[in-house]
Amino acid sequence: MSEAPLVCWKCGASLASLSLPFLRTEECRTCRAELHVCRMCRFYDTSKAKSCSEPVADEVQDKTRANFCGYLVAAGGRFQPRGAVTDATKTALESLFGSKK
Repeated sequence: MSEAPLVCWKCGASLASLSLPFLRTEECRTCRAELHVCRMCRFYDTSKAKSCSEPVADEVQDKTRANFCGYLVAAGGRFQPRGAVTDATKTALESLFGSKK
């Protein structure tokens, strides 16, 4: 299984030309979004406490602002278009309200 390409969490632009690990001051060249952020990390998980699956990481309040977390590991596939309904969300809603067929 191949890993999702590294793209900006905010606009979806490719980040393939940037070197890893991201510097704290790194920005997307397309939309200028900060990239050393929780939303770009493989440990970012909204179903976990503090939205982080790394058990010893300090809590970061704003998941979209650059931070000093030393556990950040950039992950691909973090872009979620506004208003996008994921398969998991759709399945959960259908289980609650039934399928609309």
